[in-house]
Amino acid sequence: MARILLVDDAGYMRRLVGIMATKGGHEIVGEAETGQIAIDLYEKVKPDLVILDILMPDMNGLEALKKIREIDPDARVLMCTASEQSSHVQEALSLGAKGYIVKPFTKEVILSTIENAFAA
Repeated sequence: MARILLVDDAGYMRRLVGIMATKGGHEIVGEAETGQIAIDLYEKVKPDLVILDILMPDMNGLEALKKIREIDPDARVLMCTASEQSSHVQEALSLGAKGYIVKPFTKEVILSTIENAFAA
């Protein structure tokens, strides 16, 4: 079971991922709609895993990923994106993301990607 911080500017996406993750036995320990809130929450809730949207207002997921990894170089972060062809995905992986989830996704994809983040 992983303690997960969900970060997406769309509330329905946080709810959807949260439902799927909890059905897989994981716990949602925090939710954030911006990168800055995610960084502040990361230090408070110390999650096992962050699921982070790439495109958000105020601070994109790549900037938030960099800052979270500065706080905790061992942070496990999965990026959420609408396109796996995106140059953002490659940049996120080079910045230390453990994988990515492409929207739209299924519960099986969410759970296997979470599992893979801990195997890596």
